[in-house]
Amino acid sequence: MYLTSEEERIYEGERGWTLQKAMQILVAIGELNGAERLIPIKSAHVSGASYKTIGDAYEFVERLQGRVAVRTTLNPVGMDLERWREMLIDEDFAKKQRAVLSAYEKLGILAECTCVPYEIPPPRSHPLETSLASSPFRPREGEHIAWSESSAVIFANSVLGARTNMEGAPSALAAALLGKTPLYGLHIPENRNATVKLLICDEISDADFGALGLLTGEIVGDSVPLFEFKGIPSEDELKQLAAGIGATGSVGIFHVKGVTPEAKEDMISEVVHVERSQLRDFLESCGDAGAGVGSSGGGGEPDVVAIGCPHCSLNELRRIYKILKEESKRSRRSKVALPFFIFTARAFRGSEIVRRIENFGVKVFCDTCFVVSPAFERFSCILTNSGKMWRYAPLLSQRRPKVILASTEECVKRAFS
Repeated sequence: MYLTSEEERIYEGERGWTLQKAMQILVAIGELNGAERLIPIKSAHVSGASYKTIGDAYEFVERLQGRVAVRTTLNPVGMDLERWREMLIDEDFAKKQRAVLSAYEKLGILAECTCVPYEIPPPRSHPLETSLASSPFRPREGEHIAWSESSAVIFANSVLGARTNMEGAPSALAAALLGKTPLYGLHIPENRNATVKLLICDEISDADFGALGLLTGEIVGDSVPLFEFKGIPSEDELKQLAAGIGATGSVGIFHVKGVTPEAKEDMISEVVHVERSQLRDFLESCGDAGAGVGSSGGGGEPDVVAIGCPHCSLNELRRIYKILKEESKRSRRSKVALPFFIFTARAFRGSEIVRRIENFGVKVFCDTCFVVSPAFERFSCILTNSGKMWRYAPLLSQRRPKVILASTEECVKRAFS
């Protein structure tokens, strides 16, 4: 792989151990994938931030010196940074989690702690009054970035038209420190072309998009899909589609006809018809609590409701509140009967809508989620509207809980029953 004279000096250690290690990581990845050279990036997003998942490996991050070269955000950590006691997090975990966060912050990484960095509003703005289109955290079409976190990667590529490969935590951090990434994969335009068209024959909504995402990997393998829907999906629906695809497949990008920036049919070689009944059957099978992806299988009554994987947007919070209000009136209950957790970015924590949601007995936490926090190990059967949580909760929990995937309406209804 070609390196400039400056890059070679970094590789040889002339700019210090930290940048040398970062360059060695990127060169190794680049050579493995046939990259010709490194290219500059506009931003990075780093995973591996929860002490639950990274453990004492954060001590390597503590050894690093210097500052990141581009705007860099961080994935969710293992607790709400302000309300961790309310989550019943023990002092020892909290101390270690703060140490992980400090190690990243020392490098200049922004502790936004969300899996949807593209939904962070501009600094010094009120999140309820600002268009996200103006946010510097939202990559522009054609920009090269280096993001980890599968749903964020796929959303950035597919919906926003940015260019990133599916980075791991070490490569994203290395790219952030150098402000560069190897030129291969989805940074190259011809690798982003859709080759399989998925014609969605019926109108779908809500958890159908998560189910479709989970099924997409089975349908297209590692091909790039082009979806044609009846109607125009919302950004939140596309987020759930991206999360489902990222949880099960090897696809780093999709296109939606009439919506996403690069949606073209020039290279389509196959058309697959997808009926809503297939998605309904899949959702019903998910009542088997995620059997086959790490859970113990079998049915079960949920002992917790969890929404916000990926983190809920402001529009999702508003919709959940509306459903809570309607179901409260229908059931004649003022509070939910089951533990009910919602996860969102800290930018929305102070909003009036969160206060209204919590009036129903729901807990809204920031900085973390059900999958990466030890606080939720006590639950054995999860009800969620998230295909991503359906996939990962059994894999990343010592208890290997059952997980039931259902619509947002069904999740709220069950919470009151």
